[in-house]
Amino acid sequence: MSHELARLQKPLMRGLLARRLRFHMPIAFLTAFLSAACFKFGVAMPREKAYEEFYKTQDPMKLFESMREAGLFQSAPPTKK
Repeated sequence: MSHELARLQKPLMRGLLARRLRFHMPIAFLTAFLSAACFKFGVAMPREKAYEEFYKTQDPMKLFESMREAGLFQSAPPTKK
């Protein structure tokens, strides 16, 4: 039995962190980069376009008049028609 134990390889503890990092760090950076790219092109850019389109067609005076007629402002009472 002691003969079998003598043949087993000892675990390599020296440099273990460096070896593991050499393997896992490129994977982590690649995953982070791909996630950021997916968020940028899948969420942020469509949101920017939606905001841009909303503000192109928005009429702030029309919005103000509709809120004034609804009675939302104390300082600007609804007009009597």
